Amino acid sequence: MNMQAPTGEADFWNPEFAYEHRDDGTIVMRQTGALPEHLPTLADYLDTWADATPDRTWIARRGRDGEWIRISYAEARDRARRIGASLLAMGLGADRPLLILSGNSLEHALLGAACFYTGIPYAPITPAYSLVSKDHAKLKDIAGNLQPGALFVDDGQAYEAALSAIAADGRQVIARENPGAGAAMFDDLLAGDPADAMPARQAVGAETVVKYLFTSGSTGAPKAVINTNGMICTMEAMVRDCYRFLQHTPPVVLDWAPWNHTAAGNKVFYLVMTNGGTYYIDDGKPAPGAIAETIRNLREISCTWYFNVPVGWDALVEELEADDALARTFFADLSMMFYAGAGMAQHTWDRLRAIGRKTTGREVLLSSSLGSTETAPFALSCTTVQEKSGNVGVPAKGLSMKLVPNGGKLELRLKGPSITPGYLNDPAKTAEAFDEEGYYKMGDALRPADPGDFSKGFFFDGRVAENFKLNTGTWVAVGAVRAALVDAMGGLIRDAVIVGEDAAEVGALLILSDRAQAMDADRRTAALTDKLKAAAAKATGSATRVRRAVVLEQEPSFDLGEVTEKGSLNQRALRANHADLVAAMYAGEGPVIKA
Repeated sequence: MNMQAPTGEADFWNPEFAYEHRDDGTIVMRQTGALPEHLPTLADYLDTWADATPDRTWIARRGRDGEWIRISYAEARDRARRIGASLLAMGLGADRPLLILSGNSLEHALLGAACFYTGIPYAPITPAYSLVSKDHAKLKDIAGNLQPGALFVDDGQAYEAALSAIAADGRQVIARENPGAGAAMFDDLLAGDPADAMPARQAVGAETVVKYLFTSGSTGAPKAVINTNGMICTMEAMVRDCYRFLQHTPPVVLDWAPWNHTAAGNKVFYLVMTNGGTYYIDDGKPAPGAIAETIRNLREISCTWYFNVPVGWDALVEELEADDALARTFFADLSMMFYAGAGMAQHTWDRLRAIGRKTTGREVLLSSSLGSTETAPFALSCTTVQEKSGNVGVPAKGLSMKLVPNGGKLELRLKGPSITPGYLNDPAKTAEAFDEEGYYKMGDALRPADPGDFSKGFFFDGRVAENFKLNTGTWVAVGAVRAALVDAMGGLIRDAVIVGEDAAEVGALLILSDRAQAMDADRRTAALTDKLKAAAAKATGSATRVRRAVVLEQEPSFDLGEVTEKGSLNQRALRANHADLVAAMYAGEGPVIKA
């Protein structure tokens, strides 16, 4: 297979595949050859780089004075041992994990390192469960399942209500600042004796649990996905095999994405550490009023690998086009641009590639992939230069990918050493997640870029559970229709809920962008109508043509399970919770936009 590697032929993999075609239409696909050898535990990697590059910055974050506070690899190991010793003295261990309620910080990073170094499982929880939720129901479910021995928060005062909801007897509270009564200060953990951590360090192995990462829990209590050392280290070996520039260029990353999510907390965070790189915490994010901090940081930090969600790239491309100096710094050392979490609009894709070529005189790879919390998450990746956005690539070396016919789609299933062993204390959900051959059932559908050559990669073809049929019996691929609609609406909407189950035509609930919300109502309606008509005219069939829509005036609710902590929409929950609005739209009642 001839893979085009824009930064050099040796910078990306060149995979070859073996296939199995079964009588029922199932196809099994895997890369040939064995995954390169790798260290079995994250503690091994921290020891390796602390010995080899003790003074190199492991992680950094701006302080309140605006200057970068840096922690070297040698300092990281020393503090991991000291904090680990203190946590062990508190009684934490395999059955008494640490629960981290607050977001990305140097303290969070050091606590995570202390835990994986001494074999204490930890669970980073989305701050929304503490600060946005009104009833703390999901937080209570998580604490009830994990039975943590200690809870960490940045600010004891800000998290007071959440701590009150779950700080039962025996759960030590640790705070960076503003501790409540009985809480320990984070800095006090540094008084631990490093020697006291070493017996626990020696007992850490590939099967030792590193952390529990929680699914969004949009349709019930969040599930605790078990993440072992072997699972994570194998996943990072797959990443290193795919992005081969990591083997000769220590990665430099600036990242805002939350560590409670597998993409940042596993793939990116450990991508840096296992390859001896440097991680800069970005306190900006792709939101009004916060993107300026990201731009400020990107003026100083030249990344080798850069991730953002599509809405973040939408904002960043504007800045790169307008500021040549920013673009030069951004692309100076960059080997690839990466997006995930949602589909990227084609116009953003085209503009990013163009500004990369203009600035560097070469093609800078713009790529995506597909994975899940249960896959650690790296599973499929695309390293070929693409003219259109959306190709999620091919399976990583070491994984076996099974495509099973389901409702006219190809359902994705995966098996390999980077797949979770299951969900903590939930054998029923664990059994349900795997098929009879031990393949994890992703719940996603894939469509081959070239039906005659699967090595050309795949496009995400929707969640199997989100898809539905029109009254004609035609399946609607919700993910693909949603992505196409958002792109076609030209920035007027930031997302959409696709509806029409058992109806004659596809409809949508539109979530307006800030730009559309600022428009005069009549002008906005006219613009939405024009864009919807143009999109419908280009559609190729009833299952892809959105013929009617209404604006969803109410913001999706976190507590009602309509939006996950990643900010993505739960299509099923939104359809169910707005059934009356959908029914009124199909009855022609209210301000319906028609194509």
